[in-house]
Amino acid sequence: MSFFSDKDIDTVAVSNKLKRKFLAHGDGLSSSRLIAEAGAIIAERKNCYNEIDIVLSGRFEFTLAGDTAMLSEGDSVYIPRDTPYSFVCLEKGEIITVRNEEDAE
Repeated sequence: MSFFSDKDIDTVAVSNKLKRKFLAHGDGLSSSRLIAEAGAIIAERKNCYNEIDIVLSGRFEFTLAGDTAMLSEGDSVYIPRDTPYSFVCLEKGEIITVRNEEDAE
């Protein structure tokens, strides 16, 4: 069993408006906290693993396989492997991301 203390985990800049803090991980499963300022963008991409994003706060415009939805606190999205997605942060917020990297091909 592994415990991870938030105060011991560094925050890593993804871009000037986006930061990531890696959380609990092990055996192909990982989680992280994404901290986004308004205007932060994740350009369209595809992952080689399945992912779930859960919005803790803020507002985000997510596009998944061409469909767009507004997500806010408590909303979530499942992103299947090899599916194009992107998002724009409309209002400062945070997202918890869970990845099953054992799914990676």
